[in-house]
Amino acid sequence: MFARDNITYEPVALPDRLDYSAEQSLAEACAFHDRMKQRHTVRDYADRPVSREVIEACIRTAGGAPSGANHQPWHFVAISDPAMKHRIRDAAEEEERRFYDGGAGSEWLKALEPIGTSDSKPHLEEAPWLIVVFAQRWGQFDDGTRFKNYYVPESTGIACGFLLAALHHAGLSTLVHTPNPMKFLNGMLGRPDSEKPVMIIATGHAAAHAKVPAVAKIKKPLDEILTVAE
Repeated sequence: MFARDNITYEPVALPDRLDYSAEQSLAEACAFHDRMKQRHTVRDYADRPVSREVIEACIRTAGGAPSGANHQPWHFVAISDPAMKHRIRDAAEEEERRFYDGGAGSEWLKALEPIGTSDSKPHLEEAPWLIVVFAQRWGQFDDGTRFKNYYVPESTGIACGFLLAALHHAGLSTLVHTPNPMKFLNGMLGRPDSEKPVMIIATGHAAAHAKVPAVAKIKKPLDEILTVAE
């Protein structure tokens, strides 16, 4: 991505500007909130295809997220191949069985009870797409020399937030899955040791019979998540 002999600061004029009035800003903020409030974590997917172009457009949005030193320390692998999805499900469920058989600890398992999850993950096959997100711990100059990436978890987390919002904006449902450990994904998907898999995002259209746990609709009120100093 970078050439070692061409790392200089060159300011350019702000290319884009949204110059809203105070009223427009509030209207846009409220409209976005209303749109995002309709996002739900879904485990039941319809047998309805989603085009590669839609997935690419959403990942392109994620790729525009801010990052430490603009190193963009992430890589996304989008998978629609049924055989590959089956392999990922098998490997993920093997890790999940260890988790639910006691590896998680009783407190964590108790906390998950209202969510209704188990070691069975059929959505990893049923969703038309899986997007595996990798965080790049280091990068390489064009001559192959390594360079350090900065704020990798934070940067990748922001990009994932962009991606989830973009998928929802495209009318798709999502589920974030984080089997632990996930190192099997490097070998399965041919990713280098410099990358750490951080999540699998299942995405597609929600099935007609899709359900969500009632507890998932309970969100903390604003006064519990916000402190204002003015």
